[in-house]
Amino acid sequence: MRFRARLTDISSIEQFTRVFGTIAKLTQLCVLRISKERMFFILNDKVAKGNLWCELQSMNLCSEYQMEGVAEDADEIYLEITPDDLVRALKTAQSAKSVKIKLTKKFTPCLSLEVELPSRTGHSRVITHDVPVTVIPRRLWSEYKEPKLPDFDVTICMPPLKVLRTVTERMKNLGSYLELSANQSGDMRLGVESEQVTVSTHFRDLENPEWEGTDSQSSQTDPSDMVGAKVDIRKFIHFLSGQQLNPSRIVCSIVDNRIIHFFLLHEDLSIQYSMPVIYS
Repeated sequence: MRFRARLTDISSIEQFTRVFGTIAKLTQLCVLRISKERMFFILNDKVAKGNLWCELQSMNLCSEYQMEGVAEDADEIYLEITPDDLVRALKTAQSAKSVKIKLTKKFTPCLSLEVELPSRTGHSRVITHDVPVTVIPRRLWSEYKEPKLPDFDVTICMPPLKVLRTVTERMKNLGSYLELSANQSGDMRLGVESEQVTVSTHFRDLENPEWEGTDSQSSQTDPSDMVGAKVDIRKFIHFLSGQQLNPSRIVCSIVDNRIIHFFLLHEDLSIQYSMPVIYS
């Protein structure tokens, strides 16, 4: 079982750092799945923290990428990691000439990051960070498969992140829960309600994309019918503020009063995240 990758392009190093920063905002612990061409960050905890599936086209970011899985018929590696540890290690890579990542065995299995920094004397300096990881045995791999999506009632493209952050930040002191609702006619509504006040913001003329997991034969017969669910408003703000990647597109899919699922797309990266809902 071996893994080695090297990043030499500054934009790739920055992108890699932003990926880990975004993941760290969403979860304290996750599984890193390494395959021949991709890396996946996985969290399956629908009740407490939500469901996360991040897929990174690592071959497009890395100038060198080599891996050898646990067996010929199971050519992958699964590691339990603490994303925040990797974020701290990568803080030294902001002006790096290269970053090398290796799976090593020190006092425990580690992801060793070798950050090569330029020097005024013309000689490079190398800083090494050993980040402990836990190797997931093959018998448990089935627990970390891509989540199967339900038939959604509504799928809609969300407004820009900056707009959503501004709106929800103004609402957070008015109530504990945010109701996010939308329809198949391009309308979305964010609202909070308390004993003293009810406030909502409406967005119109948004795109309703054809998305896998959206059932055109859904129980929703009228495209103008609004469906939605409640979430903890502070968790929603935390989710928005954690998006360091500035995704080109955020698709929101809803099962009425049951599921709010986000699909974020950005260049060689995609993130799926299902946020825990507050059941009425």
